[in-house]
Amino acid sequence: MAYVDIVTALALLQFVAFGIQVGRARTRFGIKAPAISGNVEFERYFRVQQNTLESLLVFIPSLILFSRYFNPSWAAGLGVVYLIGRQMYAAAYVKDPAKRGPGYALTMLPVLALIVGGVIGAVLQIVGH
Repeated sequence: MAYVDIVTALALLQFVAFGIQVGRARTRFGIKAPAISGNVEFERYFRVQQNTLESLLVFIPSLILFSRYFNPSWAAGLGVVYLIGRQMYAAAYVKDPAKRGPGYALTMLPVLALIVGGVIGAVLQIVGH
């Protein structure tokens, strides 16, 4: 379970890092809070952070469920793929949002595996396997 905790902490730190990038982009592009528009490049940084927040809402609970009902090591491994996918997604989105697909796939595929695995594991526990 410690590996899952580490991956969870890394996902949260990654989100914090994306928030810091938004703050820096605010300064660089002259976007004063509370504005969230006005410069396309700033908006890309902002969307990366918001998209990551949206994905964390699904990722963290699914990581915990999978680790509880299936295997913590596999959950952590899938979590690492998610982290790599998020980093790829962020880098691509900031450069050219149209090229975010591979990073998005490496984000969503592990999340879907974690959800499905968590549900299957929970159902198996209920039926006594």
